[in-house]
Amino acid sequence: MYFAVISIFPEMFAAIREFGITGRAVAGNQVTIECINPRDYTTDNYRRIDERPFGGGPGMVMMAEPLAQAIEDAKLRAAKYGCRIDKAHCPVIYMSPQGQTLSENSVVSMAKFDGMILLCGRYEGIDERLLSQYVDMEVSLGDYVLTGGELPAMVVMDSVIRRLPDIMGDDKSAIQDSFVDGLLDCPHYTKPHEFADMRVPEVLLSGHHSNIAKWRFGQQVTRTQARRPDLWQAFTPTSEQAKWLKALAKENKAK
Repeated sequence: MYFAVISIFPEMFAAIREFGITGRAVAGNQVTIECINPRDYTTDNYRRIDERPFGGGPGMVMMAEPLAQAIEDAKLRAAKYGCRIDKAHCPVIYMSPQGQTLSENSVVSMAKFDGMILLCGRYEGIDERLLSQYVDMEVSLGDYVLTGGELPAMVVMDSVIRRLPDIMGDDKSAIQDSFVDGLLDCPHYTKPHEFADMRVPEVLLSGHHSNIAKWRFGQQVTRTQARRPDLWQAFTPTSEQAKWLKALAKENKAK
């Protein structure tokens, strides 16, 4: 998958290109990440990419022209990597607190793209004309403000890359994560069997896969109900999960 990141701080993306699962994906040529600095498309001696806003007010606004040229270059690069250059296959995504909140469902959809061009804003934002003409999608991490779009862009890339085929050491690991089935993840345990006077739940040592799956689902339900009731309200169980819910309800009544 191809990623072009438009940012005035390209050095920040060493964190995702050189480390961990995403770094291995880059090293294995499963993912390509290119950073494009809009300052390279300026014409003045100061390489200015921002100006004061019309109408007054605090802060600076990123100018449309250098960003537009950076996006056009990104599209050319993406095409060389075989991306179909349209919003359905290689969209231009602006990291913005006004965008659609990133979710596991949206990550799964993004993982089907040929690539994406991630636009990282700074200061008070970007000239609205650039956004209306060049941006296909706006994505937010939540209802708060950061100093720039670089960290959100890395979050998007990390969440999407780990969803690509053959990236994780065990593809089931991604499937079992929180939010994938609409619930929070269950607790996990490893050696030693006892720590701080707490033992690993016996069911996990039983080798009975059906009972383990049922127990883990019950833990997911309990955690989600307690910590994220909004997710629980939206959750629709499968037929097997519905059976487990009935069985768990009977067990709780018997206690």
